[in-house]
Amino acid sequence: MPRNFSQATAELTVLVAEAVCIRPNCEQQFVQDFCDLSAAQATAALALATDIGLIVKDNETYKTESPLVRLLGTPDESSKAAILRILLECYEPFVFFRERLVATGNSDTAAQQTKVHLDLNAHREEIKDTLISLGTYTKAINAKGGGVYEAVNGEDLNQLRNVAEASSNLADAEASIRIEIGDYADSLDRVEVVVPLARALLKAKEEHAKEAVAEAAAALESFLAGLANRMGVNLQGATGLTSRIDKFRANSILPKKITEAGKYLGQIRNAADHGVDIDPDVGSVWKILPSSGRHYVFVACAFIRACGARENNQDFYI
Repeated sequence: MPRNFSQATAELTVLVAEAVCIRPNCEQQFVQDFCDLSAAQATAALALATDIGLIVKDNETYKTESPLVRLLGTPDESSKAAILRILLECYEPFVFFRERLVATGNSDTAAQQTKVHLDLNAHREEIKDTLISLGTYTKAINAKGGGVYEAVNGEDLNQLRNVAEASSNLADAEASIRIEIGDYADSLDRVEVVVPLARALLKAKEEHAKEAVAEAAAALESFLAGLANRMGVNLQGATGLTSRIDKFRANSILPKKITEAGKYLGQIRNAADHGVDIDPDVGSVWKILPSSGRHYVFVACAFIRACGARENNQDFYI
């Protein structure tokens, strides 16, 4: 039975995987909207990312399982390429294509042999374009000009160094987040709350404001879900950040000043999520300022800390 093979660029493949990291267990529509892709582009990129092992498809939702893939949330493109390169070394179509490229010196021939050997259901040119894109993005293949490509060896140490640097940067950012939240951070879900906030901080520092807001907002939603369980708040029917915060206000679980601060976070998140759509209130799209991205992360930390103080019957903070 022929093996499915999806055509997509390396850049789009990494982009959709990063979107899944930001919102685990998301449906294709979120990825499509977040990355501003057509349905066909999102379908192909998600399929390729799944085939490579960047993400996992569970029924109609997508998630990540490897801690390594979560480093895609860092803003450094070389680190993203390093992570993809490591996974490519276990991706059979790429490994075989590179072997045949070395043996034949011809990318067309290598692609045709890969198609036949692995019984791939895509056209030879689609296979070649996709694997060349993956290879050049990760520096596993060099373009020599005139349609000539060559495989590159001896880059493993550089790739691992890039991953180590990304891990170090993420660890520093996580330490900053823990300082902002205080001791309460130790009781939070590290994977769903603390680490996404750290990734958001790194993106904010690189002025990727929209991505910083999306990542921090996802952390806030996870935090509120856990807080609701602990404080007996029913979040049924609350699908967004603002509606979840309203649930805490309904029975005075959280004071008005804290919930209003949370609604500010909800409004900024909505502007970032729908940045490609025209807001009928203003007749235009919203663009997120770099300063807004930075402020968002720290206000999110302050909001979480204030909620934690109320959960533990401590002083009132805002």
